[in-house]
Amino acid sequence: MTTAIAWIAPICAAVGIFFAAYLGSWVLKQDPGSEKMNSISIKIQQGAKAFLMSEYKLLVIFMVVVAIVMAIALSWVTALAFITGGVLSAAAGYVGMHVATRANTRTAYAAETSVAKALTVSFRSGLTMGLCVASFALLGLSLWLVLLVFSGISGIDVTGEVMHLAHEHIGMVEGFATGASAVALFARVGGGIYTKAADVGADLVGKVEAGIPEDDPRNPATIADNVGDNVGDVAGMGADLFESYTGSILAPTILAITFGALGGYFVGSDLIWAMVVPVVIAACGIITSIIGLFAVRTKEGADLHKALNRGTYVAAGLEILVILGIFFIWNGMAVEAQPLWLFGSVLCGLIAGLAIGKITEYFCSDHYKPVHKIAEAAETGAATVIIEGLGTGMLSTIAPICLVALAIIGAFFFGNMAFPMASTENAIAVGLFGVGLAATGMLSNTAITIGVDAYGPVADNAGGIAEMAGLPEEVRDRTDALDAVGNTTAAIAKGFAISSAGLSAISLFVSYQATMHNYIPSFELSLTDPLIVAGIFVGAMMPFMFAALTMGAVSRAAHAMVEEVRRQFREIPGIMEYKAQPEYDKCVGISTTSALHEMMAPGIISIVVPIVIGCIDPAMLGGFLAGAVATGMLMAIFMSNAGGAWDNAKKYIEQGYFGGKGSEAHKAAVVGDTVGDPFKDTSGPSMNILINLMTIVSLTFSPLFILIQSML
Repeated sequence: MTTAIAWIAPICAAVGIFFAAYLGSWVLKQDPGSEKMNSISIKIQQGAKAFLMSEYKLLVIFMVVVAIVMAIALSWVTALAFITGGVLSAAAGYVGMHVATRANTRTAYAAETSVAKALTVSFRSGLTMGLCVASFALLGLSLWLVLLVFSGISGIDVTGEVMHLAHEHIGMVEGFATGASAVALFARVGGGIYTKAADVGADLVGKVEAGIPEDDPRNPATIADNVGDNVGDVAGMGADLFESYTGSILAPTILAITFGALGGYFVGSDLIWAMVVPVVIAACGIITSIIGLFAVRTKEGADLHKALNRGTYVAAGLEILVILGIFFIWNGMAVEAQPLWLFGSVLCGLIAGLAIGKITEYFCSDHYKPVHKIAEAAETGAATVIIEGLGTGMLSTIAPICLVALAIIGAFFFGNMAFPMASTENAIAVGLFGVGLAATGMLSNTAITIGVDAYGPVADNAGGIAEMAGLPEEVRDRTDALDAVGNTTAAIAKGFAISSAGLSAISLFVSYQATMHNYIPSFELSLTDPLIVAGIFVGAMMPFMFAALTMGAVSRAAHAMVEEVRRQFREIPGIMEYKAQPEYDKCVGISTTSALHEMMAPGIISIVVPIVIGCIDPAMLGGFLAGAVATGMLMAIFMSNAGGAWDNAKKYIEQGYFGGKGSEAHKAAVVGDTVGDPFKDTSGPSMNILINLMTIVSLTFSPLFILIQSML
């Protein structure tokens, strides 16, 4: 019974894949609209596919090289798991983008009828992506975990020797997580550079200089901008959540294996339960997300955000009941534990996640005061817009960080209560296992979380197609309404990912510390050690360096885009009079080349630096990770929320406030939105991947660090 429960996860993953296929086919059966709408959509499809294929070619080379290094330095099993994680992450992004680039014109056509129908098409497209991400991640991870359970533990008395065997097999799941994180970082950074280079070029030259509407067919960068919505906000975002979801499941699993293997408190069937419960919770989340789909309904003129929230809340409520049932079953089969208390740990994560979502909504939605204040600041120019936005982003970090801190304390308490017989030393292990489960709870409904996020780029593309195809104004009004809500839901999804990354990183960090201490008894993380203090400062610097590299990459790519758009306006007569067609492919080429060139350095540095520091001194690496996690979370929240607030302040003015479209306030808000674009779609959301990737890389390569230290 104990080992059989592990099969629930791959079964639920298969159900999720089946339902994703159904939703995707339903979307593709909808009417794509007129020939002109379809031709625009095809250009977006071709551009997105061309970029993704070029990006994946580079990633194949990178992954082969890293896999060879892993096979030599660690084991071939770890290398194979690394490739599996990367391939499934890339596959989820590709499938989601394939549907999204075809759903855009279908959403635009549906918007001719009603906003309710347009929401149905775009949201089902988004949930296709969400189910692919969650199901692909869970399928690969759960199958590796089942292999780990049966190869390391099943059918044998759980003695110290057998638990050590399980620890030796841990590379199966660590490698998978490393592959998922590596691909996610490149996909998020590459897609972010692409989309923001095009967006900045289209906005600065088109809106501000030429004074033409967004997505105007006369703007040479408009196709590249719409392509970017898909490669950055669909494929890149999908890889990002794939990584966060994988990390949130693996954090408690790896912690359980680590402490079980090293003689910790998890014994007998409790060890196996502790290993498989995170994937079972995630599996149930797929089913509850599917049920939540049917709660997302709206009528013309109704609050779109409430419709999407309804689906999220239904899924979350059902998930809470299911998780309670899971721990109730474990409680009846426990050896020495009282696992029902662990339900409190999961609940801490779920509640914190929902609360962080509401706080993010407050700071980023155009329904609330922070965005209104930024819009009001636009009346005095772009400088005050930027100042107000920066302040708003900084202020928005306070409540989420406090909530994460409370979730850690609460989850730790419930983890300790679940294992009352634990010794003082082991009490730390079981308490931190509860913290890891809080991360699992926070992202247990990832499928529907992505669904309410990924529908946004589809609606944005639909608005672009409506503008370029010359559809009636009310169609664009409906797609704009969908897009405005999409900006807020995207910010909320980033809040979930960032917060769960912090909780996951803590658990992985503790696993690293326990592993190193077991094999190197003298290993200790103390603030009196100058190397560790130095590591903290270097780690705290890493998110700033990463942000500088990615922001600089967007700046350079955007500069080339701006010059190209200006050149076409200047050298191609008749563009502004609709007598000549812009050279859209030139702008697509600039975004593609820039993104592929610029994404490599940040990604490689994020992997190489922890390995180099770990080879020099594993304790220094511990300090490095602590510093990186702390500043990385703050930078991620600050940048993502500031960018979202700037974006919606612009949209708030476009609704007719403070002069409306074309006013001086609108031009100032566009500048603020332009600054916020790389904040919210490139640098900010990459931070959570950065801290997870560096932590899991450190844990994966810990056997190499141990070997080097034993030779010194």
